[in-house]
Amino acid sequence: MHSIYQYQAFISDYLDQQSLIKEPKNLYEPIAYILSDGGKRMRPTLTLMAAEVFDANYEIALPAALAVEVFHNFSLVHDDIMDDAPLRRGKETVHEKWNLNTGILSGDAMLILAYQYFEQYEPKVFRDLAKLFSKTAIEVCEGQQWDVDFENRDDVTIPEYLKMIEYKTAVLVAAAMKMGAIVAETSADNCDLIYDFGLNLGLAFQLQDDYLDAFGDPKTFGKQVGGDIIENKKTYLYLKAFEFADKNQAEQLQHLFSIHPNDNTEKIDSVKAIFNDTGASQATQQAIHDYTFKAFETLQQLSIDNEKKDILKSFGENLMGRKV
Repeated sequence: MHSIYQYQAFISDYLDQQSLIKEPKNLYEPIAYILSDGGKRMRPTLTLMAAEVFDANYEIALPAALAVEVFHNFSLVHDDIMDDAPLRRGKETVHEKWNLNTGILSGDAMLILAYQYFEQYEPKVFRDLAKLFSKTAIEVCEGQQWDVDFENRDDVTIPEYLKMIEYKTAVLVAAAMKMGAIVAETSADNCDLIYDFGLNLGLAFQLQDDYLDAFGDPKTFGKQVGGDIIENKKTYLYLKAFEFADKNQAEQLQHLFSIHPNDNTEKIDSVKAIFNDTGASQATQQAIHDYTFKAFETLQQLSIDNEKKDILKSFGENLMGRKV
């Protein structure tokens, strides 16, 4: 097994070997641009890690890992268009640097390129990868649509919200791990279990992201703390606060999530106070804890040695940023 940093380096080196820029340049340059600054590349790292967990060489998982990374970045290009976002990872978004049509078309091309990486595998592995990928891709689209729909609804339930983040975020984490297992040609049970591990870890990760958006350290979070509150996003924290609130707290929360003041400092502080006073912050931390442990329970059923189970558990603990 290799370290996370080594897997990230393997992915970067493999990406550098790809001939991404060709004619017409206005189609391919935006693809190279967004892939050149891929962030932490958590998802493709999971593909390589999973392959080695099941006794395969990480190198055979590189095409599948890059398919995951290209798809993830395709979704970001189109998400940025939908959100009219000017920046991504501190750089201009594709549609801002080029134009809207280029962002749409280059994103479309990335989705197709992702599939092409599976062509490097034998027919059975190709079929299993493509089947999982198609299922995951449509689920990500469904999750994104639910997220858009929820912006205009005041009756979103917690089960609906959890299903949305499962599809929008967690299924790609799960699929990334299962692709490594498929490439390693391990048993069907192992493939399903590593998927469940990734799914629960992905849910915990997104709930933690919701929590850190309100209560994270501005120096380490990497995004503006309170961003979801400023945008009136009805996250798990909000839904739990509304569930637990008394009449006055509920009215105050509804009011705060209907305004856009010039200075958001007071709004953020007031909302965070309600999150704490209602017990929503504690409930969110408990949900993060529960999903993380659900992921760890799945590990015990995997047919791998305990040392590798410990590596996966350690990765999960590090991902969540705390020992649980």
